[in-house]
Amino acid sequence: MPDHPLRLVSHHLCPYVQRAVITLTEKGIPHERQYIDLANKPAWFRRLSPLGKVPVLCIGDAVLFESAVICEYLEETALPRLHPESPLQRAIHRAWIEFASATLAAIAGFYNAPDAAAFEERRGQLRERLAWLDRHLPGAPYFAGERFHLVDAAWGPVLRYLDTFDAIDDFGLLEGLERVVAYRRALASRPSVRDAVPDDYAARLRDFLARRPSHLAERITTEA
Repeated sequence: MPDHPLRLVSHHLCPYVQRAVITLTEKGIPHERQYIDLANKPAWFRRLSPLGKVPVLCIGDAVLFESAVICEYLEETALPRLHPESPLQRAIHRAWIEFASATLAAIAGFYNAPDAAAFEERRGQLRERLAWLDRHLPGAPYFAGERFHLVDAAWGPVLRYLDTFDAIDDFGLLEGLERVVAYRRALASRPSVRDAVPDDYAARLRDFLARRPSHLAERITTEA
C-alpha cells in the first residue's frame, strides 16, 4: 500500500461505498471517509469523478472510481488476501460479485415500483435472485466457508436492505431460503459489515424510501 493518505468519498446510503469500506476495514487500512450529498454534488467532486458516482478513493493525487476497481486495487496492494488462491475460484467469486450488483439493481426496481402490480412483479424478480443465491451458496457461515472473502463484502450491503424492508412488512423475500437467512445473519454480525454504515443508516434509508414516488412509499405511509 503506498504511503499516501487514503480518502474515500462516500454517501451515507450507497451499497457500493459499503463494499469499499468493508474491504478497507478487513485489511486494516487507515482512511478518512468524506460524505457528500449526491443531489448537490460539490464542484471538487465533479472534477474527480467522471461518472459522478461514489465511491471515489483518493490516494495522494491519484483517483480511483468504481467500487470493483477500488476493491481489486486494495486486494492487490494490502494483506490479508480476500480472494481465493485458485484462479478458477477467484473467477467464480468475481462472477458472484457481479450477481450481487445485479441483485442491487433488482432491489432498486423493487423499491421504485410505481404501483401494486409492478411491485409484485419486481418482488418476484428480487426473490428469484435471492433463490439463485440460496441454491448456490457453497459454504457456511460465509460464501465459501469459514473465511471471509471479497464476495462477502459485496453481499453484506445487499442483504442489509432486507432489514429495512422487514421493518416495513413481511414481503416473503426469504421464505424457505434457509441458507440465505443464515448467510445474512453471519454477515450482519461481522464487525466490518456492521460498522460500514453510520449509526443512523436505517432511519436515513427508511426516509429515502418514504420519499420515493413508489408503491413501497405508500406502504410506509400507511404503516406510519
